[in-house]
Amino acid sequence: MDVLKKVPVREQDPQRRAANFEEVCLGYNEEEAIAEANRCLECKKPLCVSGCPVSIDIPGFLSKVKKGEFAEAFGVLGEASALPAICGRVCPQETQCEGKCIRGIKGEAVAIGKLERFVADWARAQGIKPEPPKETNGRKVAVIGSGPAGLTCAGDLAKMGYDVTIFEALHEAGGVLVYGIPEFRLPKEDVVKKEIENVIALGVTLEKNVVVGKSVTIDELMDEEGFEAVFIASGAGLPKFMGIPGEQSNGVFSANEYLTRSNLMKAFSEDSTTPIMRAHKVVVVGGGNVAMDAARTALRLGAQTNIVYRRSEAELPARVEEVHHAKEEGIVFHLLTNPTEILADENGWVKGVRCVRMELGEPDASGRRRPIEIPDSEFIIDADMVIMALGTSPNPLIANTTGGLDVNRHGCIVANEENGQTSREGVFAGGDAVTGAATVILAMGAGKAAAKGIDEYLSEKKK
Repeated sequence: MDVLKKVPVREQDPQRRAANFEEVCLGYNEEEAIAEANRCLECKKPLCVSGCPVSIDIPGFLSKVKKGEFAEAFGVLGEASALPAICGRVCPQETQCEGKCIRGIKGEAVAIGKLERFVADWARAQGIKPEPPKETNGRKVAVIGSGPAGLTCAGDLAKMGYDVTIFEALHEAGGVLVYGIPEFRLPKEDVVKKEIENVIALGVTLEKNVVVGKSVTIDELMDEEGFEAVFIASGAGLPKFMGIPGEQSNGVFSANEYLTRSNLMKAFSEDSTTPIMRAHKVVVVGGGNVAMDAARTALRLGAQTNIVYRRSEAELPARVEEVHHAKEEGIVFHLLTNPTEILADENGWVKGVRCVRMELGEPDASGRRRPIEIPDSEFIIDADMVIMALGTSPNPLIANTTGGLDVNRHGCIVANEENGQTSREGVFAGGDAVTGAATVILAMGAGKAAAKGIDEYLSEKKK
């Protein structure tokens, strides 16, 4: 075995998977997992831990995997993460834990994410669940939203003995995990649902179909229902558009709506009662993970799919793995390209996208080189559907119905980075509601920090 290279991970054949919604990555078996874990150098100062937003004891769980002690490895993971099977699949390990792995200096980093997934999947197959706390303190905390930030905060608080209730606006728990990420990247029944059940098993109460700000307000939760603290983890579900001519044409979707129809409402299934437009030629505008998810979904629904992104491949914000998979499956990338108009036929339906070529100039405020239009470079891409994957911002409902809650100019709730405390006493916030659209693991890190902040706040406050 070449210790400088990762143990290869098995995947579905690109041509086969491009026509189904089954999971692309098949993961490690026991023998492969042990072999990969043995590539760990057991550093005295493990930088990988510093790269993890939830501070998993990575050397600790890898040392257990090396010995084939998978149950014990799951126990180590569970001390820090409420969602290891999810994190192992969708977190950008290449820029976090694996990005700091010493093994990666001369060779390939240890496949920490794939090993986390293996351990979590093994534990689920064995029916292993986390143990609820032996004692509770009876103090009530409300968590708004059941996405990664909310689930993490709720799980951590439950372990500390708090009486936690999650209020979820939709009919299914999971937030972006169920409506945003496709089945072929993150299976819902076998993975997401089981991870949520593990959080509930800690003693957490889940109430669905509760729209905080309409069904009940934060003020009412605190003043009338006895919740001593509230954590806002409502995410960022309000889509952004370009504002270009033709954007109101029939056949233009936000990635949010398109993916929600497919992922949450199973519109990809032949027997689904939820309609979804099955286009022949699709243009997806954007270069993040959501753009890749939308493009790969459209491809699986039978469309010839194009991604249009105004910067170069080096600036693509999507994970390298997702870009690689999209290319393997046959998606066409138009880089350094920007849409200027959506063209429609006489009935108002999309028939194409007018674009211009771009070149990169000096860095802008984000640190990335600013794209500049090349004169006389217009061309048209034929399309009967356009999906805008340009990011999202928080829904203003909670901020508008909660007294004393500050937001910034982007509509994001202002909260302390270290503990999630907002301008309203007893109200904490984290995840995409604070940062705008970001990654699952960063939202989990915010949930973990807020749980610690809430515990410190309530410990100082008299019952």
